[in-house]
Amino acid sequence: MARLLLIEDDLTIRTPLLRGLRERGHAVAAASTALDGLRDALEDRPDLVVLDLGLPDLDGGELLRMLRAVSSVPVIVATARDDEAEIVRMLDAGADDYLVKPFTAAQLDARARAVLRRSAGDPATDPVLVVGGLRIDPRARQVTLDGAPVELTPREFDLLHHLAGRPGQVVTKRELLTEVWRIPYGGADKTVDVHLSWLRRKLGESAQDPRYLHTVRGVGVRLDAPGSAR
Repeated sequence: MARLLLIEDDLTIRTPLLRGLRERGHAVAAASTALDGLRDALEDRPDLVVLDLGLPDLDGGELLRMLRAVSSVPVIVATARDDEAEIVRMLDAGADDYLVKPFTAAQLDARARAVLRRSAGDPATDPVLVVGGLRIDPRARQVTLDGAPVELTPREFDLLHHLAGRPGQVVTKRELLTEVWRIPYGGADKTVDVHLSWLRRKLGESAQDPRYLHTVRGVGVRLDAPGSAR
């Protein structure tokens, strides 16, 4: 049984979701404001937070940033906002999934179970990855380069971890958007380019002078240890 926190101010939406999620075996608490939701998330430590963006006291996006500053609890943004740029912005801010209203309790339950499976991980199948001087620890979510720590955002870490799991392979932007951002491909590939640029900067390289991250024009990106024969 998972412990969920539903932060939703609309009673006509909150009531059936609470009933449906409880019928599916979850223990669900609810908050109708951002500040109450933040307090409950920090005090009660739920397994997952379901977050509406249109809250009466504070925008849900701001609450997500506040929550991410102090907690790694998985968050599903559940909102009527269906703009692609907003979806990408929330995922980049640390949301684990994004669900557009209207949706059913069954759909939310399926998304919640999928996010909880991903966040739980399995130590036996989630090993530390080493590519050249890069060391990526997925359980601690820490990266070092030649022994020195590299500070990455959650999305930068997920991007690097995905590439490091496929060293020497060209990974397409379609795969990155689907597997790292959890959004369908189509017009949002610019966000991949931006994050790759940020990641390169933190690894001390550039697209013109790559060490680890090699762009394959028109196809995708490949992570290789420096000096690997190609």
